[in-house]
This record gives sequence, C-alpha cells and structure tokens, in this order.
Amino acid sequence: MCLDTDANIDVTKLSQEDQDMRFNLINLCGEAVGCLEEHFSTVCGSLEDNPINHLDLFPHYTKYLNLGKTEFDPLKQHTTHVPTRIAFVGSGPMPMSSIILAKYHLPNTTFHNIDIRPQANALASRLVSRDLDLSRRMTFHTTDLFDMTTEILSGYEVIFLAALVGLDKEAKVKAIEHLEKHMAPGALLMLRSAHGLRAFLCHTIDPCDLKGFEILKIYRTVTNEFVNMVVMIARKLGGHIKTVVNNEAS
Repeated sequence: MCLDTDANIDVTKLSQEDQDMRFNLINLCGEAVGCLEEHFSTVCGSLEDNPINHLDLFPHYTKYLNLGKTEFDPLKQHTTHVPTRIAFVGSGPMPMSSIILAKYHLPNTTFHNIDIRPQANALASRLVSRDLDLSRRMTFHTTDLFDMTTEILSGYEVIFLAALVGLDKEAKVKAIEHLEKHMAPGALLMLRSAHGLRAFLCHTIDPCDLKGFEILKIYRTVTNEFVNMVVMIARKLGGHIKTVVNNEAS
C-alpha cells in the first residue's frame, strides 16, 4: 500500500509487534546516518588541503545549506542581537549544521559542539582544524548532556538539540527537561522533529513536550530535500533576549 508523504500514522495505535519494529527501524536509521557521517568526515579529513573546501563531497551537502537558512531565518527573527555563544547537542562526526551557520550566517559567533562519543568529536575536530577561521570559533566537548550543569548550559544564548539525541521519545523529553532546568531564561532552543510519514522513522517532539518554553515558531518543510521535517524554535520562559541580527554573511 502506498501512502502520501503527508499521511499521519498514530503510532500509539500500532500493535506491540509494530511498535518494536518501528523502534528497531529508528535505531537502524540513526546508525546508518552515523556511519554515513563518519565515512565522509574521514574522507574529507584525510585530504591534503582544508577539508572545509570539500564538504560538497557529502551527499546531503546542498540540503544542509538550505536547512541552515531555514533555521537561521527564524533565529534572526526572534533575536535582537547576534548570539555570541551557540551550542549543538549531539553534533556528531560531521557537524554540518554548525559549520554552515558559522561559515555563512554567523561569522562572529563561537560554536560549542557537544557529543557523548569521543570518536565523533575527534573526526569533527579534524574537519575544522585546518580552517583558520572555524578552528578558532568551534570547540568540541565530549560529555553527556545530563552531566552539564546550569553553570555550563546557562552560558549559551542558543542551543540546538539534534534530532538523533535520545534513543526513544521518553529520553528525548528528558533531554528537553534537563535543558529547561539549566538554560538561561530567555535563551532559545532549536529542535528538529517530523510530521507525516517521516514521523514513523524518528521520535517526534510535540508542543506539549516543551514545558517551560514559549514556542515561537513551528516550520514544516515542503520541499523534497527534507520531506516532512519540522523545525521548532522556543524560548526558555523567564526572560527575553533583546536585539537585531543584522550582519548575516553574504
């Protein structure tokens, strides 16, 4: 049976057998994405000149360029100053999103890439090590999100939570709850989720999961590049960051 990509599946009504199959598929997809990123990060990092000049070898490079603009536009809309410190939780071995934002949209911002896997950070660090600009503005931290305290997390004006963080919905919600507890009031949280058929292959985030946050925008992609992807931006309650982002790199 063929279904339209916008078709919604209520996963709570699936049989236990189907629930188990979905859980295994989600984990398999996550492992596949990890293997793809590790391979191309290794390939680019082994080149003689600056690996950043060869990121277009990555099959989804153009998609990430467009996704970077999709995420930067609402960020620009809901901040009144250029963020100086941004964190990516679950940045992985090929941190395309932070690289693209740093290179094309936020040329004066420091990016802190956070991943629990030492190998992922080693590969990612190697990617930017020969780029004079990015090597100064991108750092890599090997740690578990749940070990990060208020002293650390409150220092970021914007935090991105990767779609693959959390083995299941409950773990993802716990990650959001931890961020809500330790982020600074007024700081922004950016998340990726899914709708339609894509929601069958990843753990989705619902607005009700963002307790303690004000949801500012929910954007659903309509192109074939990231079919049925949802980008959400929310502000930690208790304060506002006042500014104008006006120096986007061209």
